Amino acid sequence: MSLKLRDRDAIITGDKIIFRVFGYSHPPNAYVCDAEYAPAAIYRSRDPKAFRSQGKQTYYKFYADEGLRFLQKKYPWYTVWYEPLQERLVGVQRQHITETRKPGERFRQLIEKQADDDLLEALHKVFNLITRRSKLSEDDFGVFGSLLHGFYHPKFSDLDLIVYGGERLRRLCETLGELYRERDSPLRNEFKGEDAIQGKHWKFVNYSLKEYLWHQRRKTTYALFVDGKGGRVIKTEFEPVKDWKEICNEYNLDTRIVKTGWIRAIARIADDRDAPFIPSIYQIEPIKILGEMRVEDLQRIVSYVEEFRMQAKRGEEVYVEGNLEHVITSTKAFHQVTLTYGLRYYEQTLKVLKTRNTGS
Repeated sequence: MSLKLRDRDAIITGDKIIFRVFGYSHPPNAYVCDAEYAPAAIYRSRDPKAFRSQGKQTYYKFYADEGLRFLQKKYPWYTVWYEPLQERLVGVQRQHITETRKPGERFRQLIEKQADDDLLEALHKVFNLITRRSKLSEDDFGVFGSLLHGFYHPKFSDLDLIVYGGERLRRLCETLGELYRERDSPLRNEFKGEDAIQGKHWKFVNYSLKEYLWHQRRKTTYALFVDGKGGRVIKTEFEPVKDWKEICNEYNLDTRIVKTGWIRAIARIADDRDAPFIPSIYQIEPIKILGEMRVEDLQRIVSYVEEFRMQAKRGEEVYVEGNLEHVITSTKAFHQVTLTYGLRYYEQTLKVLKTRNTGS
């Protein structure tokens, strides 16, 4: 069993709890994770969307902070001490790992086998459509969610795909943009019109649904596949994950990250190379600090929030609101704005004020 893992790889423990490896910075002999699924023998959810079936085995998916609360109460050993933050995070020690699942390996299995149901046929069609245009290959993709774990329903599940590496993501987005512009293409941008947000339950207070629609539309990684055979419109997502050569484990025992307050600021994006990944990191040039908070060495935005991934591009002016943190390493010290889970989750935001091309 290989223990070289990265974001979106899966860990299964002896209790059959399924974890998603979260990000790329981990303590020695452990992985920071999200709890994704638990078997019905130890966990039940009242949410009808949470039900998953794998043969005779039933699982339930965790939503929001359900996984965290469940583990804190019943399985507290599934946490790891994160030295820079001086706190415990959800995670799995190497000794508790009984199985791993790799999205890339699973994708190749699904592509190389005969498609024997509607969802796998759709997967093959999407893959062939994209690779004919982009020169990407099956080694550049993975699957997550129900396709990775065998929970999927051929008639109702989505296509949850991974693309590995920044350069491959760029080529994929170019190809998707071309396909979206073709009238007869079976792939279209999920966020092209307001239908995408009709009836959506929205909690963010400083980020409107209209702003969300605009930002999501231009990311291009959220698609709808119109299956001519099945007649179904299938949500198709491409989630970026770093290539192995792009990964640097920044975990350092000597680093400290200290929460110092709440900040609102306007800034210009100086570097967006890590914006597509989790965490999404934006190097910034501060323009104006709003309110009473004063800080001179604000260098970056670090986001663990899915909505703010690929949110802004180099040269764009943004508004950001979130947690101010002081980062202290053995060689330098600076401040960052961190968007993450916490009490003021829905007050956080990152949104574009001015684009490079239009200035608005």
